[in-house]
Amino acid sequence: MSTFEEYAALARHLAAQQRAGEQDAATEAERRRDLGAAVEYLDRRLVAQGQRLDQLGRAIGSPPGTTATPPAPVSAPPASSGPPGSPLSPPGAAPVAGASAPFGHPGGGPGPGTVGDGGAAAAPGWSGVGAYPRMGVGETSRALPVAVSATAGGVPAQRAGEVDPATELELARRWADEADRHGQQAELLAQRPRLLPGWSPMARAGAVYLGFAGVAVVLMLILVLASGVGVVGFGTLVAWMCAGLPAVALVGGWLVLGRWGRPAVGVAAPPRYPVLGFLLCFLAVPLAYCGYLLLFRTMR
Repeated sequence: MSTFEEYAALARHLAAQQRAGEQDAATEAERRRDLGAAVEYLDRRLVAQGQRLDQLGRAIGSPPGTTATPPAPVSAPPASSGPPGSPLSPPGAAPVAGASAPFGHPGGGPGPGTVGDGGAAAAPGWSGVGAYPRMGVGETSRALPVAVSATAGGVPAQRAGEVDPATELELARRWADEADRHGQQAELLAQRPRLLPGWSPMARAGAVYLGFAGVAVVLMLILVLASGVGVVGFGTLVAWMCAGLPAVALVGGWLVLGRWGRPAVGVAAPPRYPVLGFLLCFLAVPLAYCGYLLLFRTMR
C-alpha cells in the first residue's frame, strides 16, 4: 500500500513539474515575443532617426553618408632569432652554406623528432632525455622562467557573463530617447536663420531695411555735397533722393532677407515684410534730407 502511495506521490510530483515546465516555457515564449516586439520597435525608431538625420544633413549641405576610417595595417610579426632553415626562422630565409637540410623537409631527410635522426634524444633542449648538461659542483642553479599573465602576453581576457537582453533593450531605448531629444534640438536650431537667429522675423526685417536705408542716406548726403559743388544737378538729386536710392535700399533688403534670412529647414520662403521695408526705405531718405536742410539752416 505504501508503494502505491509512493507511486501516486511521484506521479503528482511529475505532473506538477510538467505543469511548471509548461508555464515556464509559456512565460519564456511570451518574454521572447515581447523582446522581439521591442527590437522591431527600436529598429523602426532607429531607421526613422537615420532618415531624419539624412534630411538634416542634406538641408545643411552635408552628404548623407560618411566614409568609415580604414583600419590601420597590421604590422608583420618580428623575425625569429632561430637559425635559417629552422621552423622558427622567418619565411624565405636562406639556409647556412654547408649545412644539410633536415630530412623530411624539401631537400632533406626525416624531419625533427623522427627515428631516422635519433628522435627526441638527439634534439637539443628536450628534458628527460639527457639533452641538458648536468650542473657541476659549486654551480648555482639556473633561474626559472618568470610566469607571464595571460593579459600581458597578448591573450584576451575572459569575457564577462552574459547580459540580460531586457536590460540591453532598456539601455538602447534610453539612448534612442536621448537621440530623439538631441534631434529635436537640432531641428529647432535648423529652423533659425543664419542672419540674426535670436531675433523675431519682423525685428530682423526692420533691422535689415534700416541698415540699407542708412546706406542710402549716406549716398544721398554724398549726392547733396556733389550737388553743392555743381557736379550733380538738382533734378538728378531729387530723382535719386525720392525714388532711386529708396528703391535700391528696398531691393537690397529684400534680397538679403531672402538669402540669409531663410532657415535651413522649415518654411520655404521667409517673411520679408515688404510694406515695412517700403515705409522705412522711402521715408528714411526724404526725412534725412529734410533733417539735413534744417540742420544746415540752423547752423547758418
